[in-house]
Amino acid sequence: MSNVIVDEGFEGPRYDERLRWHCPPPRWTIGESRLSVFPDANTDFWQRTHYAFCADDGHFLGLPVEGNFTLSTKVRFFPVHQYDQAGLMLRYSPECWLKTSVEYEPEGACRLGTVVTQRGYSDWSTQNFPADRHELALRVRKQGNDLTVEHLEPGTLGGSVKAAAWTQMRLAHLSPPKGVPLHAGLYACSPKGAGFRAEFEFLLIEAL
Repeated sequence: MSNVIVDEGFEGPRYDERLRWHCPPPRWTIGESRLSVFPDANTDFWQRTHYAFCADDGHFLGLPVEGNFTLSTKVRFFPVHQYDQAGLMLRYSPECWLKTSVEYEPEGACRLGTVVTQRGYSDWSTQNFPADRHELALRVRKQGNDLTVEHLEPGTLGGSVKAAAWTQMRLAHLSPPKGVPLHAGLYACSPKGAGFRAEFEFLLIEAL
């Protein structure tokens, strides 16, 4: 019996009909094995911590998923402004979610990281990511309420992502609100300004 829940390669003209947008972007295209997303300006996912603001208007394409699973993608990014970002997201509500991506810094190294939001407050763990790299594979493994966030090191993206050796970057726990379904999928946003483009090569969700 297959354990594949979603295996979307974005060949076009439409993606899997189960996928739905939270805050659809002003422009997106699909085809030639990629979903291209052009985020609107001043969009973000963040809650309260340090910056004292709440944002829940980033662009998220996901679907409800139950049980234990892995969620993975490969994304190419063409940033313009600070904090331009695109990657994976698991979301219960505006106050309970996880996102992982590279956030662009115009000067110096970019930031490969994960934001975990619990009870309306976000935390952000980061590590340096080479500024000259513009692609990344990401994976999140959900086991119960525990989440393992992984990535592929720059320079190891050739061949099959499914068979690759992943590097752990974060362990986290989400305590979901009762009766609220979990949605999993892809996200992109541009907290500073427009012009960013992200290209997702696939979305793969497999039951564990």
